[in-house]
Amino acid sequence: MSSGTRREFLKQAGIGTVALGASAAARAKSANDTVVVGLIGCGGRARRFLEYVDFVCDPDSERLAEAAKQAGVDRATSGPRAVTDMRRLLDNPAIDAVVIATPDHWHTPAALLALEAGKHVYVEKPCSHNFRESQLLVAAAERSDRVMQHGTQLRSSALMMEAIAMLREGVIGNVLVAKAWNVQLRSNIGRAQPSAPPSGLDYDLWIGPAEFVPYQANRLHYNWHWWYQFGTGDVGNDGTHEIDLARWGLGVKTLPSTIAAVGGKYFHDDDQQFPDTATCVFEYPGNGKVGHRRQLIFEMRIWSANYPYNCDTGVEFVGTDGKMMISKRGKLEILGARNKVIRQERFEFDRSMGHMDDFLNAIRTGQRPSAPIEEAHRSVALVHLANIALRTGRSLSFDPQGETIFGDDEASGLLKRSYRQGGHWAIPRGV
Repeated sequence: MSSGTRREFLKQAGIGTVALGASAAARAKSANDTVVVGLIGCGGRARRFLEYVDFVCDPDSERLAEAAKQAGVDRATSGPRAVTDMRRLLDNPAIDAVVIATPDHWHTPAALLALEAGKHVYVEKPCSHNFRESQLLVAAAERSDRVMQHGTQLRSSALMMEAIAMLREGVIGNVLVAKAWNVQLRSNIGRAQPSAPPSGLDYDLWIGPAEFVPYQANRLHYNWHWWYQFGTGDVGNDGTHEIDLARWGLGVKTLPSTIAAVGGKYFHDDDQQFPDTATCVFEYPGNGKVGHRRQLIFEMRIWSANYPYNCDTGVEFVGTDGKMMISKRGKLEILGARNKVIRQERFEFDRSMGHMDDFLNAIRTGQRPSAPIEEAHRSVALVHLANIALRTGRSLSFDPQGETIFGDDEASGLLKRSYRQGGHWAIPRGV
């Protein structure tokens, strides 16, 4: 389908997108004219935002200097536009909005502080380190008049919006099952011992409100993903995107009632605490009648380069009249009854996907962002519940309305976390 035809399809379906087909530089310039943006966290994800931002912040002086240079706000010429402590950004009345691209353990504390400071917030995925923090974010967003966008960029993709519209129109009948996957070959992080942090890193600021542990080389700069203290494993890392897409296409608007997950460390013999292999299943009972129940499946293997559909990530939707496969790698396949081919296409995929543009447009116009925090909570909850089932080795019975786990005190305790002893300025209230 051509971009013009897709644009018309989306218009007819009532689904909008920002500046479809425009270059990244042109979008950034036009969308950012009236919104001053600060970036908190200058790691790998930060590269996606540097063209938009006016201020940068990171406790690692080397990363900070590089981000300031790339964003054109070099500390040598712009002084306070590059800072190590996020409080200096949040206290700056010139800043309208912040992008939070920190490790997971900082996502919710930083977002809550930003809302309190009157800033609009774009928070990277997953929006929280644990289930309780997601609840706090939803409540804070409801109290605020600020825009909060979640970093599930697929919700701003024209290809994904078109696929979801087709599912809603019944292209494969009643969608009963969604199966998502994240399969890739990740590196072994080895084994290490505590040591002195690098001279350019303010490690105390990096740890923030999390329980303090000594610096260890294989805990930082991306490897934090695989530690309970700081990350959510690859279920929460890349898996958040596919789980969110699967839930979106499945059309469920509540949390699941049953969660089952099996997995562990099958391949990587190293310090990683999270599984490298997992199969997670979530059941949504609906009204309990035939045709209303739904099932979402997520598979993760981070030791393999043999991908389903030759795509390392994707979702397969199974309906009563066929199935659809969609991948952020730019592949769409729709099969009808008995696997009759309805459509098979490859797309040149725009990795930026206009998600930041959508956020800025929501700030300027008051429109609802494409990935609001309440939708984020419903998807990121699956990450946290799956990780709890994996850590306890048990299936969970869950109350979607009360948002509690039935009859399992250990699992219920893992819905939240412990914070730094003695207190810290960023520990969320109400935890």
